[in-house]
Amino acid sequence: MSYRTLEHATDAIIEVTADNLKEAFQIAGISVIETILDSTKVDEIDSRKLVVKGKDLKYLLYNWLEEIIILTITDGFAGKRIEIDILRNENYEIHAEVFGEAINLKKHEFKVEIKSPTFHEMEIKEDDKIVMKYLLDL
Repeated sequence: MSYRTLEHATDAIIEVTADNLKEAFQIAGISVIETILDSTKVDEIDSRKLVVKGKDLKYLLYNWLEEIIILTITDGFAGKRIEIDILRNENYEIHAEVFGEAINLKKHEFKVEIKSPTFHEMEIKEDDKIVMKYLLDL
């Protein structure tokens, strides 16, 4: 279970590798937080619950990344750990709890603001491992 940032001139391209979808979405959420700030300096003092829906896995990933950006940038919450469940009925749905604290720009060493995720270059492959690739517009 890991992620890596791939070379790109102006944006962040992230590639996640995980054993299953739950792990992949957890790692994707953490990758967004760690692109924005230093999560190693975040204390688990509080938590926020999120419910995210998508008509398919790509829309679920896009909406998930967007919600983590909103939680971090707009709501000012610095996450450290994420617990999620993924449900699949007619659509996909994530029920998540993000553990962390209110952002302190000095303590958490703000790195960069993410404008939004994009569908451009988004890939989700389900084989022996789950591999997700997505671009974050900085």
